[in-house]
Amino acid sequence: MANNWFDINSLFYDFIIVTLLSLIIGLEQRRHHMEEEEGVDLLFGTDRTFTFIGILGFILYEIDTVNKTLFIGGGLMISILLGIFYKSRIEIKKRYGLTSIIAALITYSLAPLVTTQPKWFSLLIVVVVLILTEMKAEFISISKKFDKDEFITLAKFLVIAFVILPNLPDEPLSPVIPISLYKLWLSIVAVSTISYLSYLLRKFIFPSSGVIISGLLGGLYSSTTITLLLAKKSNEKGSSSNQYASAILLATSIMYIRVFLLLIIFNKAIAFIAVPYLSIFFFVSIVIGFIIYKMNKSPAPPGVHAIETAQNPLEFKMALLFSVFYLLFSFLSNYAEKHYGETGIDMLSIVAGFADVDAFVMNLAQGKFEVDNLFIALAALQVTTANNIVKLIYSLIFSEKKTKRLVLIGFGSIIVINIIVILFARH
Repeated sequence: MANNWFDINSLFYDFIIVTLLSLIIGLEQRRHHMEEEEGVDLLFGTDRTFTFIGILGFILYEIDTVNKTLFIGGGLMISILLGIFYKSRIEIKKRYGLTSIIAALITYSLAPLVTTQPKWFSLLIVVVVLILTEMKAEFISISKKFDKDEFITLAKFLVIAFVILPNLPDEPLSPVIPISLYKLWLSIVAVSTISYLSYLLRKFIFPSSGVIISGLLGGLYSSTTITLLLAKKSNEKGSSSNQYASAILLATSIMYIRVFLLLIIFNKAIAFIAVPYLSIFFFVSIVIGFIIYKMNKSPAPPGVHAIETAQNPLEFKMALLFSVFYLLFSFLSNYAEKHYGETGIDMLSIVAGFADVDAFVMNLAQGKFEVDNLFIALAALQVTTANNIVKLIYSLIFSEKKTKRLVLIGFGSIIVINIIVILFARH
C-alpha cells in the first residue's frame, strides 16, 4: 500500500482538515489584529504562520506514531518561540494579552485532535476559538454590566443546581407529605432557572427596556409581582394607561409559557394534554394585550417607562417561601384528593391561585393521584385563572383610574374565555 501513489486514505483527508482549520484560525487572527493599533507587523503570526504551525504539528505527530517524542519536542519549541515573542511584546508594547499565543498552541494541537477524535469535535473547537476571539468587545461590554454580587448570584445557582441537588435523597418525607427532598429541591431549581433566565435577559439584554418589555420579561419571572409593580407605576406623572394595562396583560400571557415549561419538565403527559388549552389562553391574552396597546392615542414622553425589575431570583427568603408553599400544597393536595376526590383538588386549585401557582402546578405534575391526567391538566389551568383574578384585584386597587378600566376589560375578557374553555374541556 505504501508504494501505491494513488491510494488516498484517511491520512490525506486528516492533513487537509488540519491545514484548512489552521488557515481559518490564522485568517481570523489577521482580521482581528488589523483593527488593533499595533497592526499585524508586531504579531507572532497570522494566516501563513498559523497554517505552518498546524502542518508542523501534523507532520511531527504522524512521523513518531508510538512515543510522540517529536510532537512533544515540537510543542516545546513552539512554546519557547511564543515565550520569547511574549516577553518582547511586553517590553516594547506593554501589552500582556495571551489570546494569539493560546490560539497558536491550539492550532498546533489540531493534529492529534483530528486524527484521534470525531471530526465534529475538532470543528467545534475551532468554531469556539473563532467566536471567543471575535467577541472581545462584547465581553467587555457585558462585564461592565456586572456588579459585585453578580458572580455570587451565579455561584448560588450552580451550587443549588449541580452540588446540592444530586446529593439529596429521593425518599418521601412522610406518608402525609409524599415528596422527597430531591423532588423539593428539583422544583426549586426549575423555578429558579426560569426566573434566573428572566433576570439575565432583563439585566444584560434589555437593561433599559420600557413598560412592554418589562411586562413580558416580568411574566417569565412572576406575573403577579410584575402586575403589582406596573399597577403602582401607572400612577406616576406622564404614564400611559394603555401601555401599563397592556404590559400587565402581556405578563399574564408569558405566565402560560412558564406553566408549560414547568409541566414539560416534570410530567410530559400532562403537559401535552394542557398545551392546546394553554395555547388558547396565551393567544387570547396576547391579542387582548396588543389591542389595548394599539388603543394608545397619547404616548408618554420618552424615558417615563423605565422600570427596574431585575431582582435576584436566588435570594434565600424566596427559596424558603417557595419551599413552604410547595410542602403545604403537597400535604393539602394529597389530603384533598384522599378525602374529597376531584372536588377537593378542584377547590384547592382555586385557593392556590391566591398563593403560589408554581408550587401547586409542580405538585400536580409530580403527585400520584387517583384521577386522570386530563383532570390534573385542567386543575393546572384553573389555578392560572384564579391567579388572574388575584392580578385583577391588585390592578383595581393600585392602578390609576384609566388603567383600572382597561385592565378590567382585558382581564374580564381573559377570565371569561378561560372559564368557558375549562368548562368545555370538562364536558
